[in-house]
Amino acid sequence: MTFTESERSYLGTQQLGRLATVAPDGAPQNNPVGYRYNAELETLDISGYSMGETRKFRNVQANPLVAFVVDRIVSTEPWEVQGIEVRGWAEALDDQDPAMAHMSRQIIRIHPRRVISWNVDVRQPGMYARNVEDPDPGARVA
Repeated sequence: MTFTESERSYLGTQQLGRLATVAPDGAPQNNPVGYRYNAELETLDISGYSMGETRKFRNVQANPLVAFVVDRIVSTEPWEVQGIEVRGWAEALDDQDPAMAHMSRQIIRIHPRRVISWNVDVRQPGMYARNVEDPDPGARVA
């Protein structure tokens, strides 16, 4: 199992995350993006209006290593935050059924390798991190 029940529930309540990719010249790029949790594959799928034309799509084609963060401020008094960081590898996929009618047929699919969550499970406050077994280690490119 890639995500715990609490993490899946949290991911289902949020709509926006930040995707960090690396350009071919080594420069980092970080973008706010919409996403959906793909329960069948246990991946995070990122779509957009013209995803195939974006720098992040080209970055993933050149270097599949990514990080993705979904977080929120629950309260400022007292200070309380929740979030999940996913580190892993991604695929830049063409000809996919769009999540919504107006989205392009290209998506970025994130395969988690490490999951770090904080204050997502109300029964276990704090930060927790774990490695996830890679479903296809041969798909990564150095």
